[in-house]
Amino acid sequence: MNQEVVLIVFQVVVLVLAFSIHESAHAWTAWRLGDPTAKMLGRVTLNPLKHLDPFGSVLMPLLALVYHWPLIGWAKPTPVTARNFKNYRRDDILVTLAGPASNLLSATVALILLILMKHVVPGGVIAIGTAMALASHIPGIATDNLPALFPIALFLYFVILINLLLFVFNLIPIPPLDGSHVLRHFLPYKALQVYDRFGMFGMIILFLVGGSFIFSVFFTPLLNTFNHILFTL
Repeated sequence: MNQEVVLIVFQVVVLVLAFSIHESAHAWTAWRLGDPTAKMLGRVTLNPLKHLDPFGSVLMPLLALVYHWPLIGWAKPTPVTARNFKNYRRDDILVTLAGPASNLLSATVALILLILMKHVVPGGVIAIGTAMALASHIPGIATDNLPALFPIALFLYFVILINLLLFVFNLIPIPPLDGSHVLRHFLPYKALQVYDRFGMFGMIILFLVGGSFIFSVFFTPLLNTFNHILFTL
């Protein structure tokens, strides 16, 4: 199979898994805080069919792959009935932040597993270094005679890369992303009306104007921190 196709397949699988974990984290947290809406609708699950959104989970990632953008997107919003919460603002914010937190946790778990692989598995250093190079689209990387566990190293590094992307992306305060749902709790009424009408126009402006700046300021340093830990530990 063509190397580029393999890399795309790995990224899509990781992205779908990340979406499922993200949305099930929203649903599980809401349930634990008193709102069973998402649980009753079967959203406390890793089954991707329960979470995928045609535009955010399919079209956006396809566009990202075609135009070599960061592989990002979003899943179908988790339904929340906020009146079921004991403390509306606090609990709604906790439910919102549970999604990005699950992405950061997933990336951290993958980092720990790669560190263990580096020290325990024969050829682990070579496998991890090659995986990082391929995921970073560095040309001319040899893939012959790699350790048998190389696909696992590649999968885990994509878990780090894609989940950190989703973590940063979802915290951007533009509707319909999680960051906007937190910010709206602190806006005065008139500003909130304007902000809600901003909607998807903000997403378009983000991709046309400010996307690369935001990712260079927030995502790149975060990824560099994970890479540094992986190199040094």
